[in-house]
Amino acid sequence: MELPSSFTDYTRTLLGAGEYEELAAALGGEQPVSIRLNEDKLPESSFRLFRSSFKQVPWAATGYYLDKRLTFTFDPLFHAGCYYVQEASSMFVEQALRQYAAERPVVMLDLCAAPGGKSTHARSMLPAGSLLVANEVIHNRSQILAENLTKWGHPDVVVTNNDPADFSPLTDFFDVILADVPCSGEGMFRKDPVAVSEWSPENVEICWQRQRRIISDIWPCLKPGGILIYSTCTYNTKEDEENVRWLRDEFGAEALHLDISDGWKITGNLLPGEDFPVYRFFPHKTEGEGFFLAVLRKPGQSAGGGWAAPAKPRGRGAKAPELAKGQLSVVRGWLASPDEYEFILNGNHVGAFPKNRLEELSALRLPLRIVQAGADIAELKGKDWIPAHGLAMSRVLNQDAFAREEISHEQAVAYLRKEAVVLPGTAPRGIVLLTYKQVPLGFVKNIGNRANNLYPQEWRIRSGYMPEEVSELSQL
Repeated sequence: MELPSSFTDYTRTLLGAGEYEELAAALGGEQPVSIRLNEDKLPESSFRLFRSSFKQVPWAATGYYLDKRLTFTFDPLFHAGCYYVQEASSMFVEQALRQYAAERPVVMLDLCAAPGGKSTHARSMLPAGSLLVANEVIHNRSQILAENLTKWGHPDVVVTNNDPADFSPLTDFFDVILADVPCSGEGMFRKDPVAVSEWSPENVEICWQRQRRIISDIWPCLKPGGILIYSTCTYNTKEDEENVRWLRDEFGAEALHLDISDGWKITGNLLPGEDFPVYRFFPHKTEGEGFFLAVLRKPGQSAGGGWAAPAKPRGRGAKAPELAKGQLSVVRGWLASPDEYEFILNGNHVGAFPKNRLEELSALRLPLRIVQAGADIAELKGKDWIPAHGLAMSRVLNQDAFAREEISHEQAVAYLRKEAVVLPGTAPRGIVLLTYKQVPLGFVKNIGNRANNLYPQEWRIRSGYMPEEVSELSQL
């Protein structure tokens, strides 16, 4: 890999000649492959098997390194949300959440969330009763974010499509904000060759100024005493330590220590004259890509309680229409705990949103574009309610409400390609929940000679089926 000379000169000065050569050699090597398992979808036996077969990511309880790079496209368990393919260093966010956001339910914002690795991770880490708002400013990426969070299966999530400045009316709203800000991408040089070609000193200058604008926009939305997790995937101090110093000097933010193991080989502060705690991952030291993280506390103490919405909501702040009680008789039985959720209409779709977070949802509707809220449950077609794919993916699903049919790998791939699925003659007519290795994969409507495929058209596998490239994870 030929690195830009300006990057080489700066980073050699930052690290010293000897350590820079170690970094450069690591950037020319093979990148590790890691995944994070979904505890809500995999049985304990799967975790025992992974613990005995794969090396665990030290700072992530459900993260594992794989022995080699695999093709996950044809693994039904991947599409069912049983695991997420995520870079190991970025899983370190778990430590910030575990040490500073684990005592009580919180409202958390993942500000720059697509494609969803940190959002799915955060949602697994947050205490029960918490709400995660996952935001992405680019529209098509917000759709990918919503898809990945749907597959992960947790209903206490709102996906939004907004610029950070759009959150400004939500003063003192969030207990935790994760700002994995857009950066110059130096830590991705090994993973993404395009990042090398796009890097320049001028882009670094643009990035650190953009990062400060993003933080300035979102800082008022953090409650007093709240936690900001600031992260990048770059090495230079302008986007890393210098921005943390700016947060301290400009807003009075307190940089917080994390309890970490020396064996993780995480590098600390590289800014001369400063010793506030930050956490750097270098690929020549840790098994992962480049990553930087700091945890900061906003001055003051939260008054507690919920956020008070304006007295006269306007526009998108109006309450979403609810289902009449008579309409609930069918869809209520599809949920494992229906009394915990409010059923909300959106056109001809009905979703389920946790009742304990309706006040926050109402507040979010005021300034923001909501892509998805809670779990998509059903669609009204004619006079019939048809279960949504989001229901099959969600932890709210009551599997006993549907006839179930276990299918083979070949059938599962055909289903995910949106092809016709033929079920055995013994399969019941009507709506059937397909499972693969006992994990819900989606719905079909069995009409006898064939089953109409209800998998989302926009999510279908488009590449040709190559059995020799099937992920080994499906064989476990």
